[in-house]
Amino acid sequence: MPNGQFVEIIVLAMIAGVIFFRLYTVLGKRTGNERPPRERYGLPGAGQPVPPNDNVVTLPDRGRPAAPADVSADPVTRGLLDIKLADRKFETEHFLAGARTAYETIVTAFAAGNRATLKPLLSDEVYAAFDSVILGHEERQEKIAFTFVGFADVKIVHAELKNRTAEITVSFAAKYISTTSKQDGEVVEGDPKNVRDVTDIWTFARDTGARDPNWTLIATSGGAA
Repeated sequence: MPNGQFVEIIVLAMIAGVIFFRLYTVLGKRTGNERPPRERYGLPGAGQPVPPNDNVVTLPDRGRPAAPADVSADPVTRGLLDIKLADRKFETEHFLAGARTAYETIVTAFAAGNRATLKPLLSDEVYAAFDSVILGHEERQEKIAFTFVGFADVKIVHAELKNRTAEITVSFAAKYISTTSKQDGEVVEGDPKNVRDVTDIWTFARDTGARDPNWTLIATSGGAA
């Protein structure tokens, strides 16, 4: 073989060796245990927990309609809020406790014909209606035996502020025993052994600008009278 060709082969071999060495230093030798590229550069790979990112914003679920905003559309809630703004001392639970007491006091006084107890608790119109029923029992010489048992439920069904006057309507699901008898003891209404379930809807009112904290019964519907 001529010397020129032999020298050329040697030069080409040296160039190939240099190229192979450069590739080896850059790529390294594959052993099958290499870390994935993302892991090699500190990035989370498959099966690795993703570190928290405070800048991530969760997108809404497009498959579900967005929930409506709470704008306090309930008229009872809105009415009670108006009353609270007009009277900073108003508390719903305190009012309901007073309403329970007022109900028991009024129905018991009504059954006993106790006008003195009823008068300051009722508006003129409601008192006139109660008084007429009491007068009818007196004229017929009827006696009412009444025992209040308790409440099954008491809830506010309406609340409204009219100028300075707060009006709250309450549903009373009450239990009591009531009988109406003649002078000779004959029962003309009710059963002394039967507990009656009665639902009364009463509306109370109060001037929020007045110093008097008491509420007045201004309207009734149901079985109280």
